[in-house]
Amino acid sequence: MLEQPFTHQQLFNLKRETIEEKVMEYYQETQNGTMTIKLLLALRVRYQLGAKEFALVLQDLVHYLFKNTKATKTMKRFFWYFADYFETSELRILALKLDPIRNFFEATKSLIKSQLAKIFQIETDTEAT
Repeated sequence: MLEQPFTHQQLFNLKRETIEEKVMEYYQETQNGTMTIKLLLALRVRYQLGAKEFALVLQDLVHYLFKNTKATKTMKRFFWYFADYFETSELRILALKLDPIRNFFEATKSLIKSQLAKIFQIETDTEAT
């Protein structure tokens, strides 16, 4: 089992500047994107619990991890928790990067539905005449 780099007391009690510094140091030393995403998610929880100063904490690091590193299961699993860190256009591109198969099937399903709608519309138009 992986040892956690921070205790829950540190994650939920340290000041923003201190925890930002420590998370950055941790990532720079280990290059462990998976654990870093999990740490950032814990900070998102802290924000949701009322620590408003943690809104968009370490935004540059989040951008770097999702845009410039290889997609991991953890990134795919937790991506939507960080949606407000990105512009709408960035979200679309990252969604394709992180889950290309799902997006392919959704696009294919949408295309098939539109084609079927056209076919059925044509059939009902010819039956009406």
